[in-house]
Amino acid sequence: MQHTTNGYEYAYIDGDYEHHHAYLLTPVLQLISQTVTNPTQKLRVLDLGCGSGRFSQQIAQAGHDVVGVENSTSGIMLARQNIPECKFIEASIYNLPDAELEKGFDIVIAAEVIEHLFYPRELLRSAKKYLQPQGHIILTTPFHGYWKNLAMALLGKMDQHLNPLWDGGHIKFFSVATLTNLLEEEGFTDINFKFAGRVPYFWKSVLCSAALEKN
Repeated sequence: MQHTTNGYEYAYIDGDYEHHHAYLLTPVLQLISQTVTNPTQKLRVLDLGCGSGRFSQQIAQAGHDVVGVENSTSGIMLARQNIPECKFIEASIYNLPDAELEKGFDIVIAAEVIEHLFYPRELLRSAKKYLQPQGHIILTTPFHGYWKNLAMALLGKMDQHLNPLWDGGHIKFFSVATLTNLLEEEGFTDINFKFAGRVPYFWKSVLCSAALEKN
């Protein structure tokens, strides 16, 4: 669980699993497995915006070496207390510590993060800095499509879904098309999509994996 504070921190009040972990973990692990030819390979994974670290922990339990980065002091504190099997770094996506994040990660993951950023391109540019050649990025973000948006409008749910009173909440809303454009403009290729939660076309989240463009 999390809430915001007067200090403008997106503060975590406990180390519980987030609600989206239940429907995102399986498809994220599937996308991870699709990036490698050897299913037993142990990957180096960078989890940007890792919150209190529970998603990082689940990826580590699948057999990978995970480093989590989070800007929330309370989130990092809980992660370090509860999840010794991962390394956690307190830092902003806009100002990552190069000395602590050596280039050479196989995968960069950002689960339900990009929609919170004023400058989402910086997330992709950070990923490129730390990925090894032919490395992959995996993004998840709330799904927005014509039929879902129309249904929310007809049911009077738009204010609830696009709630401007949620401090630290969602400020960018991506479709498959806009997410594809962003990835391509930042030099990613081989873009693949999956969807999770609810019935088709009313999905909760869209997931995508993409590879660094070959030089």
